[in-house]
Amino acid sequence: MLAPQSVKLPAGMIMRYRHFCIVPVLALAALLSGCQSAFGPQALERTHPAYNEAIISSINEQMLLNLVRMRYRDVTFFLEVSSVTASMSLGANAGVNADVNFGGGDSVSPSAGVAYSDKPTISYTPLQGEDLLNSILRHLELDPIFVLTQSGWNISRVFGLCFERINNLYNAPNASGPTPELEPAYEKFGQLMDALHVLQKAQLIEIGKREREGEEEEQDIVIKLITDNDRHRYEIDRVYDLLEIDRSEDEFTLNTDFLDMSNKQWTVRPRSISGLLYYLSHNVEAPTRHRGVLVTVTMRRSGGPFDWGDTPAGRLFKVRTGEEQPENAYVATRYRGNWFYIEDTDLESKSTFMLLRQLFDLQAGRTEPQVPALTLPVR
Repeated sequence: MLAPQSVKLPAGMIMRYRHFCIVPVLALAALLSGCQSAFGPQALERTHPAYNEAIISSINEQMLLNLVRMRYRDVTFFLEVSSVTASMSLGANAGVNADVNFGGGDSVSPSAGVAYSDKPTISYTPLQGEDLLNSILRHLELDPIFVLTQSGWNISRVFGLCFERINNLYNAPNASGPTPELEPAYEKFGQLMDALHVLQKAQLIEIGKREREGEEEEQDIVIKLITDNDRHRYEIDRVYDLLEIDRSEDEFTLNTDFLDMSNKQWTVRPRSISGLLYYLSHNVEAPTRHRGVLVTVTMRRSGGPFDWGDTPAGRLFKVRTGEEQPENAYVATRYRGNWFYIEDTDLESKSTFMLLRQLFDLQAGRTEPQVPALTLPVR
């Protein structure tokens, strides 16, 4: 048996091996430096907008899907995104593979690698039980409605969606549930909304809060009409005539007590979020083959199909349908073999959809947070 021999490599060969060993280390250092710049703050810049866009898109699609389900009298379901956790990791390795042939050529193969992973975990909370009752079925309160009118939303849009009655004017009250068979009452309410829209643009109507007389911590919502304007006399008179209010008054409190109505106040009946969703769902266009079979066709009292586009909500909201996936959709969902979508150029429908989202968030935000019932790792 031959004893192991130690071989001393030539100095030139040793220097070549050292050079090849340094190459992967330097390359790996440069690579890690670039990766580190993409981690930390830059990673947040890269991932935050992507998660934000994905969550908004999924919530919008869920809202549209539930509107379509209501049109078909199918069961609705809401999932709230309660948390998003992103875990990022970075790993690296470097090495040198060498083959030394005595008396022949020798070779050195440097190697370096970096492994990057992003593992988000999304938690969902179903809206059900008491949360559902508080968020969906309870009537909207006046304070959130007041806040919306003070934040840039048109009064006619807010009132036209949120109220199913003001004094003796009805805004399709039977539309707050599944699609009715007969046309609703809405014409005079629509005329009131038209007059309020004109008066607001002309800055002839104000809505504010005032401390209730004798109650320091209580405030009333007050509507003030500026009546000394001959240019808009017609709209001013229409408001007084339609609501049957006292012409000697120009300030009126907003309340919800129909057992104590008077001609010195505006008595309103707000819709619930569920009622508002139903009201808007009647403006979901249904394929011809589904009408009268899977969806109710509302009829006019004089005969013929009723057009929900004539109602205060129908003027402001429309969901289209088609067999092919739309290219110009603001939000779209597929259901029962068809695509349903809001056109990206339909600014009125987009604004109404945004208002619906804000109302839903205001109402849903009043519930106590629950432990997430469903947590999914995204792969």
